[in-house]
Amino acid sequence: MNPGLRCWLSRRDGGERLAEQPVIPWLEGPAQAGPSVFVDPARRMQTLLGFGGAFTEAAALTWQQLPPAQGDELLRAYFHPAHGHGYTLCRVPMGSSDFGLGNYAHAEQDGDFDLTSFSIERDRRHLLPFIRAAMQMACRPLRLLASPWSPPAWMKTTGRMNDGGQLRPECRAAWAQCYVKFIQAYAAEGVPIWGVSVQNEPQATQRWDSCLYSAEEERDFVRDHLGPALHAAGLAHVKIVVHDHNRDELVQRAGTVYSDPEAAKYVWGAGFHWYVEDHFEHVQQLHDAWPDKALLFTEGCQEGGPHTGQWHLAERYARSILQDLNHWTVGWIDWNLLLDEYGGPNHVGNYCSAPVLASAGRDALQWQSSFAALGHFARFMQPGAQRVLCAATREALECTAAVNPDGSLVVVLMNRSDSALPFTLRLGNRAAALTLDAHALMTFQLPAGG
Repeated sequence: MNPGLRCWLSRRDGGERLAEQPVIPWLEGPAQAGPSVFVDPARRMQTLLGFGGAFTEAAALTWQQLPPAQGDELLRAYFHPAHGHGYTLCRVPMGSSDFGLGNYAHAEQDGDFDLTSFSIERDRRHLLPFIRAAMQMACRPLRLLASPWSPPAWMKTTGRMNDGGQLRPECRAAWAQCYVKFIQAYAAEGVPIWGVSVQNEPQATQRWDSCLYSAEEERDFVRDHLGPALHAAGLAHVKIVVHDHNRDELVQRAGTVYSDPEAAKYVWGAGFHWYVEDHFEHVQQLHDAWPDKALLFTEGCQEGGPHTGQWHLAERYARSILQDLNHWTVGWIDWNLLLDEYGGPNHVGNYCSAPVLASAGRDALQWQSSFAALGHFARFMQPGAQRVLCAATREALECTAAVNPDGSLVVVLMNRSDSALPFTLRLGNRAAALTLDAHALMTFQLPAGG
């Protein structure tokens, strides 16, 4: 039996979005010379955790404002394992972020070192209902990464959650206990936390919720406070992710932590964002230097408003995912799952795009090209998939491939050039003649044993 390759297409010029195409047959005779993509499923690399996005307060409120039909449509499109993207790896702010409805912390009483005022009541309004609905739609566990944007104002040198500042040394132990209490409180709500990052963007003084750590301060906080606190509370299974900022300083920042054995023993891996130059090689370099530590893309979005209907969002997303996977990243987390038609709400006006936007009347969802780009990977590469060897003879043919736990093979290709690219997909002694349109994405799937 020669089942051929199933194929899904998204492209700028034709308007297709994750549109299934006719099955591609294998060539009967030898393939002609020319541009090629080679795939070797026997050469295995990292195991993938999955894909997902962030449950922000802004996304949760916008979801709650949708009519029930549109709310279910959004959850199904993102989380259903058979009829949607099948998201399994997501992020949630621990306290307020710029995509909150205002500044808030879980322990706001000044000087409350014993954290008697700790409460997640704010989370019960918007975040937890959204997360629980997603969990129900997913029909399988979600891995949730909790990330703080700022400690409570009273724990900081500035006395403010916004505009940077630092964690006061005498507050480090109490702040570490906030992680413990947050994890325990969410577990009591039926929402287990898979991992925590130390600090969102620890090098950025933002006009919104932010806090500065040097690499050495992050190392020492993990070694002396956060790691021991989680272990003492029976939470050693919760992953600790360091850096959680851009790729440009990933090697130096994570390397500072990893070079201290007492700190490194608590750390699962490093997270990174995309808001500066690409520096994909830094992801590879960190893996090569510390192959026992994981790499996780923890945030990316198109800045500066909603960018409704623009194709370049798809190419930015797909290029990052392709390159990050090819440099040993194990998972990829988008930023807001949903925003309004302005790219908010955002309590400081830092509006951004999201893969799905709600219409002004909340009676319709606007599916952006970035949603399709994410789907070319998330819908087909299952949790537990292993990246396999995949290489193209033309730089314009950007590609990656993985084998799923069920044995099916997935190949994703992108062409960002202005010309269609004929090529041959070569898999062992089989070959298929294909053409990838200009500004297009294609996903190929071969069933197990196919």
